[in-house]
Amino acid sequence: MNAGESSPASIAEAFVSNAERAPEKLCLRFEGEEIPYQRLCGRAEGFGAGLAAWGLRPGERVALFMGNDPDLLAAYVGTHLAGGVVVPVNTQYRKGELVHIFGDAGVRLCLTDEERKPELERARGELPELEAVIEAGAGFEDFLAEPLSEEMPRGEDLAVIAYTSGTTGRSKGAMLLHRNLVANAEAVCEAWHWTSEDTLLLALPLFHTHGLMVGAHGTFLTGSGAELHRKFDAATAYDALLDGRVTMFFGVPTMYTRLLREAEARDECPPPIRLYVSGSAPLSPQAFEDFGRLFGERILERYGMTETVMNLTNPYDGERKPGTVGRPFPGQEARVVDVETREPLADGEIGEIEVRGPNVFPGYWNRPDATEESFDPEGWFATGDLGSVGEDGYFTISGRAKELIISGGYNVYPREVEEAIEGCPGVSEVAVVGLPDPEFGERVVAAVVREDPALTAEKVTDFCREDLAGYKKPREVVFVEELPRNALGKVLKHRVREGLSESEE
Repeated sequence: MNAGESSPASIAEAFVSNAERAPEKLCLRFEGEEIPYQRLCGRAEGFGAGLAAWGLRPGERVALFMGNDPDLLAAYVGTHLAGGVVVPVNTQYRKGELVHIFGDAGVRLCLTDEERKPELERARGELPELEAVIEAGAGFEDFLAEPLSEEMPRGEDLAVIAYTSGTTGRSKGAMLLHRNLVANAEAVCEAWHWTSEDTLLLALPLFHTHGLMVGAHGTFLTGSGAELHRKFDAATAYDALLDGRVTMFFGVPTMYTRLLREAEARDECPPPIRLYVSGSAPLSPQAFEDFGRLFGERILERYGMTETVMNLTNPYDGERKPGTVGRPFPGQEARVVDVETREPLADGEIGEIEVRGPNVFPGYWNRPDATEESFDPEGWFATGDLGSVGEDGYFTISGRAKELIISGGYNVYPREVEEAIEGCPGVSEVAVVGLPDPEFGERVVAAVVREDPALTAEKVTDFCREDLAGYKKPREVVFVEELPRNALGKVLKHRVREGLSESEE
């Protein structure tokens, strides 16, 4: 988008406009192939036409359950051109998670790939509303149709149902409108000086908000380019940084830890690039300092979540303070309130962070109760994250009010893991917490009270394999005599965490 232009109603509209304006401009570089805007746009329009010919009606849901690939992005835009709603699905999800998400969203059609199709087929018998599964490759090619006239999405139309969770119960679908996504992408591009001249090294998974709604959206809005990797590999990413073709890199702290390790093993250091961004989990001040020393770059740390995409950012120009997530993006607001009274707190006091702005979602899919609990009458959204704001306006995240574990940039909700482990024969009780981990930020640890003395840690983790993604499985299972509880019988998670930490010392 160029300065002075009016905002598009959707990311799809911005993408198509950029393809018309500069059809031969590089959009994606993928496994040695350079894909111009015109070609990716043609595939997106073909997929949208295929959906319309198949019978997808406006507002119906299409799931994307596949690894990073240009056709995932073509299908994403194409679904929006057809008036559909995209449901991004974590590529590590297993049958239990797929049944819940597909069933809850009422998914009619899914695009998947060879690696993930068998797991989807395992779930399909319990998904009567899932009418069609298209496999990437030949299946995708066969599905494309000749575009007729296309109607662009309206800003108020539902664009994405992105599944998130609380600490109790099943995951909830956050409804994001096209205008929410545009407002956020515009704020990000303004704050980070993102222009059509940039090329982003994009190795984040595209099912995740960070990869899709920050990386891909910013690229499509500005008409810039991206080098897309199937997955993050430190050596491959380091080589891409060395060749000097990229200007930005977005990653999670685990990626930066591995890049630092790679740098220490190499003789050559990458040339400076315009911007390194870290998010999805806290970046340690040590990693921040080490990166500055080895790469000569100061990482920009920011804070966001599924329901709002991006909320807070360290400045592009100005001091980037390690351990903080900066100030609100342009056009957005943030504050810290008392957890009980919900009254705003003074600078330096820790409370719950609330946010407000055009980026914030309108509510949860089919969950008016959860929506009502999350918003106050003035439109402030309660993030569930604890933090404080300094006199300089920089926010610091100090903890998670809902016991969320972030491991390697992925959200792990203890209750979901506990429910899986509770089904394991020989388990009496379980409490799941996160403990500090030098590589992943936090690791998932389960404290288990067993009723079968022969139960082993290996049996517990093997049992989880059926229903949980790999990163959710406990990295450690510790057997305990009993779980600490309060007078009402509620498990005291902080005591569990303290006990496990002490046992490691």
